Amino acid sequence: MTQQLILDLLPPPPPSLDNFVVGANGGVLDALEHSEPGRAIYLWGPPGAGRTHLLRAMAQGDEAYYYGSGSSPDVLSRIATSDTLKYRLIAVDNVELLDEAGQAALFTLYNRWREVAATDQGFMLVLAGDRAPLTLPLREDLRTRLGWDLVFRLELLSDDDRARALNTKATERGLRLAPEVVAWVLSHYTRDMRMLSALLDALDRYSLEKHRAITLPLLKDLLASGHPTHHPEDT
Repeated sequence: MTQQLILDLLPPPPPSLDNFVVGANGGVLDALEHSEPGRAIYLWGPPGAGRTHLLRAMAQGDEAYYYGSGSSPDVLSRIATSDTLKYRLIAVDNVELLDEAGQAALFTLYNRWREVAATDQGFMLVLAGDRAPLTLPLREDLRTRLGWDLVFRLELLSDDDRARALNTKATERGLRLAPEVVAWVLSHYTRDMRMLSALLDALDRYSLEKHRAITLPLLKDLLASGHPTHHPEDT
């Protein structure tokens, strides 16, 4: 069973601040939890550090908007120039991928954000990219604006962080993971905690179906089998 198939069969819970595995990113989480309209937070870091997780977690509800890869810059431009702002939070992901139109729209949005920051029309900006603002392949005036307020670098989880997270999630499910299972997963599997959680769910169901304890041989059997581990109620 491929990693993607496990993720498809057992979709992870939607991103939230509560299910973000913090590791060395406690300051980032604290800033997001205590954020308010009128602030802007730019997050950067390597793939797998949780940038998209945090932006999607923040952009929940009718008063929030998430702009990611594939979104139309026309939408962002309309938001930035509308007479009345309906959103209290706007999240813009993968800013390094913005084309000319996307950069122009974000530039306009930043100007609107600054203009209304201290009014009842104020909104929060949460943005993310793969590198620090001044090194982004963007127009100079936009790079400068990305550093106007708070900037945080997200750190990847250490193996100890991931091991603790796996064992905590297992304990919450009433499971016990043998040390060799955790060690194998950390050495051979993805660093993405959402997929690790999906793998843990798959292991739990597979062990119940096979009436076997969760061991390394069972894990390898599951990954090799392509055996569907979801049930109708999971869809």
